[in-house]
Amino acid sequence: MLRIYFLQQWFNLSDPGVEEALYDSLVMRQFAGIDLGREPVPDETTVCKFRHLLEEHNLGGEMLETVNQYLQSKGIRITTGTIVDATLIHAPSSTKNREEKRDPEMHQTRKGKQWYFGMKAHVGVDSKMKLIHTALVTPANVADCTVLPELLHGEETRVWGDQGYVGQRQVIHECAPRAQDWTHRRYRYKDRIDEVERAKNRRKSSVRSKVEHVFGVMKLKFGFTKVRYRGLDKNANRLFATCALVNLFMVRKKLLCTLS
Repeated sequence: MLRIYFLQQWFNLSDPGVEEALYDSLVMRQFAGIDLGREPVPDETTVCKFRHLLEEHNLGGEMLETVNQYLQSKGIRITTGTIVDATLIHAPSSTKNREEKRDPEMHQTRKGKQWYFGMKAHVGVDSKMKLIHTALVTPANVADCTVLPELLHGEETRVWGDQGYVGQRQVIHECAPRAQDWTHRRYRYKDRIDEVERAKNRRKSSVRSKVEHVFGVMKLKFGFTKVRYRGLDKNANRLFATCALVNLFMVRKKLLCTLS
């Protein structure tokens, strides 16, 4: 059942969708250990009950911690540099549902000139290995900087972030006393552009941009661009499990070398 749950995250499948996919795909059945000559594929109700069990015991976060501990045992360690960032995960804004209203735990926010409705996935990512060591879910209208303390593990020597974390040097120092603040600085003003600060931000981006690789795997490879369930808790559990699988994907080549 756990392998079936992982298939759901990898291929962005619903409960009935993964049941159908298992009947259609021999490779998926082999991965899940299902032999149709002996037993049928678990139906969507069974898959749903197993998912609720994981959510009830908050096992998504446990999966992320367990995967990181496993990687550490293989010599793939979290280092002392952390990149902090957040990405928007959309939620249905339609009111054409049973309650005739939008999900009350989701909120809207403006990015640029466009409005979005949903939640935010905040992550703390290792600057060297591109591994997610911390993840957090909030409504979309929560500012990135407000959850910064929860994204740091405390042993950092450098912290990178975009301009959403401007002015958080004291917060960084309180959470990680040895850390230097390498977040982007403001360079645009009403009447001028500070070219020196702009150039510094560009150099910082060579490291900070690594977090986009993580989001690329999460959204483009695994298709986690929209929430599938109502409420933050269910979607947070899915996010944490997905982060664990993203970490395995990011270091898959190193893992193969350790196994060979």
